Amino acid sequence: MHKVINDAIGLCKILLRSGYDAYVINAPLQEQLLIKTQQPAVDIACEPDVPTLLKLFPKARAEPEQRALAELEEDGVLFRFYSIDIAEAVHPELSLLRITPTMTSLMDPQKRLQLRLTGLGSPAPSGDAYDGLENFKNDAIRLEGLPDETLRHDYMLAIRALRFAANYNIPIDPNTWLAIIRAASRVLDYVAPSDIMDEWRKVSAESLYRFVRLLYDAHILQGLIPEVAALSRIRQQGNDGGGEESVFEHTLNCVKYYPEENFHYDWLGTMSMLFHDVGKLYTGEFFDGQWTFYQHHRVGSKVTRKILRRLHFNTEDIDLLCHLVNNHMRFHFMLTDKGIRRFKSLDEYPRLIAMTKADLLASNGSYTSFNHNMKYLDRAETPEQMLEPLLNGNEIMTETRLAPGPLVGVIRKTLLQAQIAGDVTDRQSAIDFVNNYAKKSVC
Repeated sequence: MHKVINDAIGLCKILLRSGYDAYVINAPLQEQLLIKTQQPAVDIACEPDVPTLLKLFPKARAEPEQRALAELEEDGVLFRFYSIDIAEAVHPELSLLRITPTMTSLMDPQKRLQLRLTGLGSPAPSGDAYDGLENFKNDAIRLEGLPDETLRHDYMLAIRALRFAANYNIPIDPNTWLAIIRAASRVLDYVAPSDIMDEWRKVSAESLYRFVRLLYDAHILQGLIPEVAALSRIRQQGNDGGGEESVFEHTLNCVKYYPEENFHYDWLGTMSMLFHDVGKLYTGEFFDGQWTFYQHHRVGSKVTRKILRRLHFNTEDIDLLCHLVNNHMRFHFMLTDKGIRRFKSLDEYPRLIAMTKADLLASNGSYTSFNHNMKYLDRAETPEQMLEPLLNGNEIMTETRLAPGPLVGVIRKTLLQAQIAGDVTDRQSAIDFVNNYAKKSVC
């Protein structure tokens, strides 16, 4: 911090100890202006009137041009005192002085334009995605000028700043972050959901979890997709024995893990993870010390359709995302051969497998069923008649009148091999085959 700013803070402390409110006006901006001025000067906002100021600081004098209450010069530094008296009915944001006439007079015209101050004009829109943002290479995301004023000229900048922060994985400047939080309700009021989604689609799949987290922390997600934001208040049992977890935190982890392997660029698949548990908001029940969410996938699919229509997704994408949400639980259970075939007949089944794996990673779940299903997934490519013999063990014993024993198992295995070779094609040929084989074996 510049020494002159520290001196100004010292004067504010004198006023505070005397029972009067005081603060340095927009210290970050004044610190920048100090670099360019020949005589260092700092503007201070304070509560006392001119007579009181002159008593507290005998060397002070009333400001001749009456732009400020008074001036005080010490060690070559000029301190200007401005009044913070405001009307009771003033807009809250005008209660805090952020700029003074003397500060604007020290700026070059281009700097004043960048500040986007009301009454001083603002730059014409350039169409550049970085318009309104300072250069943030390897540093932080910052809005130009005074962040609150800059946002007033284009609330879309709030969403764009969050998008860049997520994609480049760099922090947002604290003053810019506060401005975005303060403007959250106006962002939702004045930026169309379709425009927000245009920015959202520019977030990479691998950065989506960061973007959603920022939307939530900025209190924008709560107004845009309240059904997802409400999951932060729903609890569920974790699979790792670590107690309960927030469904929202679990959802964010699923969004994070989904694109990590073979789906790096699958934006829609990653978005499906954002909605896959939204049905838990409507199906959750707490009974006998346990949380249950029966049929949350089916309910979630219907809720997802409502949300996506509200966000102006196209019909094709809505159908895809609802299909993924509706079927995301199928690969969680240990499937039979018939179940594997039924699963593999579903559209987008590779995405459903990736969703299951992301879900397991996010919850530290058991991979027993997943590994079993993956092992037998290729069996769905084999014709069904080649997986099981046309006659089971009991039927073989009935047809051949054999007693239970190793020979029945041998005949069953041989029958399956004959089916694969094409020598046996129907039940009657299977009966003939086992009878002939039994006669030869007995003889």
